[in-house]
Amino acid sequence: MTQTHDILCIGSVLWDVIGRSPAHMRQGSDVPGRITRLPGGVALNIAMTLARFGLRPALLTAIGRDREGNELVTACSELGLITDHVYRSEDLPTDTYMAVEGANGVIAAIADAHSLEAAGDKILRPLGDGTLGSETTPYNGFIALDGNLTQRLLENISLSPLFAHADLRVAPASPGKATRLLPFLTHDRAVLYVNLEEAGLLCQTTFDSSAEAAAGLLARGARRALVTDGGKSASDASADGVLTQTPPSVLVTRVTGAGDTFMAAHIVAEAQGGSRDTALARALNAAATYVSGGNAK
Repeated sequence: MTQTHDILCIGSVLWDVIGRSPAHMRQGSDVPGRITRLPGGVALNIAMTLARFGLRPALLTAIGRDREGNELVTACSELGLITDHVYRSEDLPTDTYMAVEGANGVIAAIADAHSLEAAGDKILRPLGDGTLGSETTPYNGFIALDGNLTQRLLENISLSPLFAHADLRVAPASPGKATRLLPFLTHDRAVLYVNLEEAGLLCQTTFDSSAEAAAGLLARGARRALVTDGGKSASDASADGVLTQTPPSVLVTRVTGAGDTFMAAHIVAEAQGGSRDTALARALNAAATYVSGGNAK
């Protein structure tokens, strides 16, 4: 098996259609702004940040063979992402995420990842057919896994010998899909990346701070958990204790993709040998740069 990549990113790769306005918005608001279409999805957002940091991510996902899918694959390749192992479906359309953001954050969003869900374990074939690994020689590198996969597939992954040697970094796609990650709550190779609300959903309670939430996840069986709480704090909890830092204060110009940027920057820092303290600081700085409108580096 010849590896030409540094990390696998498994999950949603789609088009983000985002409407943004500098105004504060509420339900029913009708305001001027900008509407953009950009490559997105949790797995892709993570991969793009990894590429900006100099890594070579490979994507495992489902993309249709429609016009939108061909444009998306081209865009991914131009971003330095490896698409050789992507499952291309003749029958399933390319997925889409649509959101409206105001100065006060995300007002509403809809993620249409039905094609990824319908493709199921077909996207994992390269991990079992010898291309990237097999049951006898499992893939042993970093894997970023997002919760846009079905509950059943995530459960299968948590038990699969194909992932027995991987360094699994796992994130939910949204609070609405957070409980899909329950199979990884007690997984002995998984690191969880969640926000405060998602941590509460996984633990079936509410938390007042990222430190409390991270400790709560450990108490429920997590090996390690990183919890973010917007501009307030972020915490990294493991058997070595709970580490908490405050992110830089910045003017927020965008929100969608901030958590994915945080996760990617943290993975890169640790892959390069950074300490827990250094990795958390680097992730927070990257996320702050992102939400302020810059490119994390």
